[in-house]
Amino acid sequence: MKSKRTFWDQFRGWFSSHKPTSSNAADGIRISEQDRTKIAECEKRLGYRFQDAKLLKVALTHTSGASHRLASNERLEFLGDAILGQVISEWLFCEYPRYLEGELTRIKSVIVSRKTCAKVAEQLALQDVVMVGKGIGAKDSIPKSILSNAFESIVAALYLDGGYDAAQSFILSWLEGEMLDMVSDGVPINYKSLFQQVAQREYKLTPVYELLGERGPDHQKEFHVCAVVGEETFESGWGNSKKEAEQIAALNALKSLGEIDEESMLVVDETSADDKDMKEGS
Repeated sequence: MKSKRTFWDQFRGWFSSHKPTSSNAADGIRISEQDRTKIAECEKRLGYRFQDAKLLKVALTHTSGASHRLASNERLEFLGDAILGQVISEWLFCEYPRYLEGELTRIKSVIVSRKTCAKVAEQLALQDVVMVGKGIGAKDSIPKSILSNAFESIVAALYLDGGYDAAQSFILSWLEGEMLDMVSDGVPINYKSLFQQVAQREYKLTPVYELLGERGPDHQKEFHVCAVVGEETFESGWGNSKKEAEQIAALNALKSLGEIDEESMLVVDETSADDKDMKEGS
């Protein structure tokens, strides 16, 4: 009796035989003995042996350490970002068939963020093997942005060297746990932060929150708040604290702009309204 194939098995199968066409990403690249040491160490950490080690050298080379821009990992970073997004999207789509687009998008946006990529890069200790110019500093002070870019570039190098399966296996082995943790934690959404991004994109302004009133006794007070961007005032909201009221006001604003629909909303968690999350741009 054959075991039943899940939709995830079928979906993955559509891509498993895919191999990219030949790439010129490593044309003209030379590997020194010092490079070989770093490449061997990186391969050990990745658990993958490259057929074309030059690809890995390019993936690890920041522009500051490259002889010219095309010898750096900038182009690989571009490709790796797209592959990372595809793998994460496939996994979420197939593993959570009841999640709506809004929920899937919010989880994905966190997983593919520079912060998450830099975190995984540090776990892989890429700061020990990235190739940077002398002006960047010691390996223990390499900027997180460089580590994040290196992680995405390695994803692209794996794809070009070993095909989709190699890139997918690497991505899921390092990020699946992050996604499961997010889902089990309920994926609290900071609506104020999200609305700030939308307001800056649409209005080129930062929203402010106006306290319209209060009601109830001191031990059970409610607060009435609205979000304002420029001359536009959005639907107000009530909350058991000013933070919660601001979150609800931001949520109402996002709904009115069509950024969030009713069915895909998640519960406003007051822990996501902490002031420390709002300092930037507030």
